[in-house]
Amino acid sequence: MRIGLLLDEPSGPDAIAELEDRIARAAADGFATAWVSNIFGLDALTALAAAGSRVPGIELGTAVVPTYPRHPAVLAQQALTTDAALGGRLALGIGLSHKVVIEDMYGYDFAKPARHMREYLSVLRPLLRGERADVDGETLTAHVELGTPKAGEVPVLLAALAPRMLRLAGEVADGTVLWMTGPKTVAGHVVPAVTEAAREAGRPAPRVVCALPVAVTGDVAAVRARAGEVLAIYGQLPSYRAMLDREGVAGPGDVVVAGDEDDVRAQLETFAAAGVTDFAASIFATGDDAARTRALLATLAG
Repeated sequence: MRIGLLLDEPSGPDAIAELEDRIARAAADGFATAWVSNIFGLDALTALAAAGSRVPGIELGTAVVPTYPRHPAVLAQQALTTDAALGGRLALGIGLSHKVVIEDMYGYDFAKPARHMREYLSVLRPLLRGERADVDGETLTAHVELGTPKAGEVPVLLAALAPRMLRLAGEVADGTVLWMTGPKTVAGHVVPAVTEAAREAGRPAPRVVCALPVAVTGDVAAVRARAGEVLAIYGQLPSYRAMLDREGVAGPGDVVVAGDEDDVRAQLETFAAAGVTDFAASIFATGDDAARTRALLATLAG
């Protein structure tokens, strides 16, 4: 299992420079990957192209770019451009986002998310391969080919939690990228579903990227309580709520990987045993605990 970082999103006028510094530190510390979210701050792909092009070696990924606001041909063009800037080091994580965002904020119809994603991938994948896309779907249409330079194969990872999305992640995409999903759910629900879908489709074994908060600390209860407050929204959004319920926990604080160095190492080994190929740690600690957390993760990455 490769160890990477889910980077905090910088803000302010020097955000790109800050992101470049964080990527450079991650690379220098030996982390295999660095991931950025695409919410309401920096555009993840643009930011990675700008900040990551000067930091060699490390794979850079989005976790994740929402599909609905971007036609798949537009996203393919942007992803290929970013991948060219990075010299072929992009991992493209995409996802549906949530009804409250897509319908209430953007005004798009969120009625058939699984069909939307299948049709989206039927356009995105061939364009990323340098092929033409001809699709007349129920949710979108595309008759287009791109002339964007192609640096390499761009892996597409799908934010997938429900059964139909996990099937797509293995059957059509290159795997899945997770958030707020505990080890029992990863082992018993996610990995079997996505692996079986890939096998039935004759595709390579899928990547399973698991992102979670991590804290090396002597006060686990305090960390979990703080996470329960800071990350409370994830206990309310239906897709994450379903995963927390499947895990049998009350809220986001209960899936934080927390404890002393031995405890955290053991918990991460549980994810590796479950079939996680890439762990993206969001360092959820401050002060000395943050330094301890990063040091342990860097040791494991090495």
